[in-house]
Amino acid sequence: MVEILDNIDQREMVINMGPQHPSTHGVLRLELVLDGEIIKKVTPNIGYLHRCFEKYAEQMDDYSKVIPYTDRMDYVSAINQEHGYVLAMERLLEIDVPERVEYIRVIMAELQRIASHLLGIGAFGLDLGAFTPFLYCFTEREKILDIFERTTGARLLYNYMAVGGLMKDVHPEFKTDTADFLKTFRPKIKELNDLLSYNDIFIKRTANIGVLPKQVAINYGASGPVLRGSGVQWDLRKNDPYSIYEKFDFEIPVGMGEMGTLGDCWDRYIVRVREMEQSLRIIEQALDGLPEEGDVTEAVPKRIRPKNGSIYTRSESPRGELGYYIESNNSASPYRVKARAPSFVHLGMLPAISKGSLIADLVAIVGSIDIVLGEVDR
Repeated sequence: MVEILDNIDQREMVINMGPQHPSTHGVLRLELVLDGEIIKKVTPNIGYLHRCFEKYAEQMDDYSKVIPYTDRMDYVSAINQEHGYVLAMERLLEIDVPERVEYIRVIMAELQRIASHLLGIGAFGLDLGAFTPFLYCFTEREKILDIFERTTGARLLYNYMAVGGLMKDVHPEFKTDTADFLKTFRPKIKELNDLLSYNDIFIKRTANIGVLPKQVAINYGASGPVLRGSGVQWDLRKNDPYSIYEKFDFEIPVGMGEMGTLGDCWDRYIVRVREMEQSLRIIEQALDGLPEEGDVTEAVPKRIRPKNGSIYTRSESPRGELGYYIESNNSASPYRVKARAPSFVHLGMLPAISKGSLIADLVAIVGSIDIVLGEVDR
């Protein structure tokens, strides 16, 4: 701090935003150099959460015991974290997964994507002073968590996916419950748009703010809604399909600069809203194609001991490209585990898109990149 103070002129001020600030979306400290209310420099300070996922994973005496720890990285999209890990292990072990398992995984992953976006959108509105949309979003998210609770027994951290299958089959009313949710949720998206997306005050707070140009997004390694908000049509479910996503018909929403400049906070927000509509399409098709018969545990190995080798597998989490690198050395424990966390990547671009903004705009910018600190401090 002394060094920073020595290098600034007398008109500038250094203040801390966080790590207890509610709008930093977790224990994040942003060190701001200000000229009045204008941001001249932002320095994110991380490491307050001490998740230690990778080193914990390397201490496990069984590859399957890593799965509960994946839940705790991005804890608001735990199913997607599990999905990425089991995909990597199945490719490393060359396991073919039953078709029923693949369909259930896709349905659960897309329900989780909707739940995650509802939390991100609701919290984003709350950051900017819109309390009612937050309640609307949480009401709908609770319906998804009810389905998850009946299926897995948990509402936040599930430990549901297994290497080669699932921990258990879905409950008998799973298809009915999911279909009922789809039917009631689609009209709610229109309500959300009327209430928040096209609200004049919300647009003025988010349009032309935190602009991330397309080339800058690519150079920083952005992915997910952050990249697509800048107009880049890149989604691993389409561009590098995994599981059975190639079977489904859906679109990739991108930002178009409708309310201001392409790649601003509003574009990143609206991409998430429109992604929820596409997730509904995927779930509907998956429910129609879900095989009635099949043992979800038949391909689960009793003993996991991969040969010497390594694998890197990536999947599309609600926040972007989630990657797992796993290295084995012919033992029951992973020799090396590395997670590529999109929230960590996106936080790194915060200084580039915040310079010249107002302090109030920084709240909108942080909310628009939708970080989860468990993933940042993995």
